Amino acid sequence: MNLPNKLTILRVLMIPAFVVFALWQFTDYNLLIALVIFALASLTDMLDGKIARKYNLITNFGKFLDPLADKALVMAALLVFVEMGWVSSVPVMIILFREFMVSALRLVVKSGDGVVVAAGWFGKLKTAFTMVAIVVTLLLHGLTAAGISLPETGVYITDTVLIWISAALTAGSGIQYLWAYRSVIDTND
Repeated sequence: MNLPNKLTILRVLMIPAFVVFALWQFTDYNLLIALVIFALASLTDMLDGKIARKYNLITNFGKFLDPLADKALVMAALLVFVEMGWVSSVPVMIILFREFMVSALRLVVKSGDGVVVAAGWFGKLKTAFTMVAIVVTLLLHGLTAAGISLPETGVYITDTVLIWISAALTAGSGIQYLWAYRSVIDTND
């Protein structure tokens, strides 16, 4: 097994650790620990792709597991935020819907002509922004849990604004995918 695939598997294994530290309040610093785990997992996402492309280590296993691991990590964080009452479930549902839609579209395209559905600039922007939104949300709540006084209203507004911007970017990215691959979707079947 090559290094990029090992990094992807490591990211998958970090997801349960992230959830444990994010949801169970056994220390004042558990959210900050969850933040570090999330940040390290996100870093493995960046590294595995760069290494795979640079050293031509792209495998079918990696093409399958890498996007799945990315989605699982982000969805775990967003569902933790809903569970904690930090964000509304509505923007999270928008994000979930887009991820399922794009994943299904990738399957249809791949099973058809073998065309690769590459990430567009909108998809890369939404991914980067969503990662930043998750990190900022964890940081603000982690600092509050650790006893650092932050204005509660400011934290709530930040959470709400960031998640809705993420949802809007995610919806825009989904529309970009649909438009780019509209010829593959045959509505006459």
